[in-house]
Amino acid sequence: MTPSATIARPESNEYLAYYDRYVSLVPEGDILATLAGQMEETLRLLRGIDETKADERYAPDKWSIKELVGHLVDTERIFAYRALRFARNDPNPLTGFDQDDYVRGANFDDRLLAHLADEFEYVRRSTIKLFEPLTTEAWNRHGPANGDEVSVRALAFIIAGHELHHMNVLKTRYLQTGPTA
Repeated sequence: MTPSATIARPESNEYLAYYDRYVSLVPEGDILATLAGQMEETLRLLRGIDETKADERYAPDKWSIKELVGHLVDTERIFAYRALRFARNDPNPLTGFDQDDYVRGANFDDRLLAHLADEFEYVRRSTIKLFEPLTTEAWNRHGPANGDEVSVRALAFIIAGHELHHMNVLKTRYLQTGPTA
């Protein structure tokens, strides 16, 4: 097993420029420790939100808190699947997805926030277990997704940064508690 601390931040040519908005949010250091620490912090935050508040939207055309959490779970699954495929040296192109279609098709508002938080935890633990045993060679592999090349290590950073982005939105727009450090 390759120690995760040796996994360098991806270069900007390892992912679409769009994803720099996420990768740039990820602090320096061990990406697996970052993913694990985020999970604990996010679970504390989510488990502290009252179920009655979880249906709220900060604007009429925005997702509810439940939908935001469901989006996090779906997106992490998709990015982790991409990482699995490319880590295993699968060269077949993967298509993109429309996040709004996924949210509309999921009925997240019919579920309990507590159950969505549990699902987030299980998916994140699975993501970490996927990344833990990767060799340096596997971390550096890449493949075509959504019309462009992306590396496995970039996907790990995108997952972490995507969560940071949405937790900042949750704190500043839904809960008005201020951004994540």
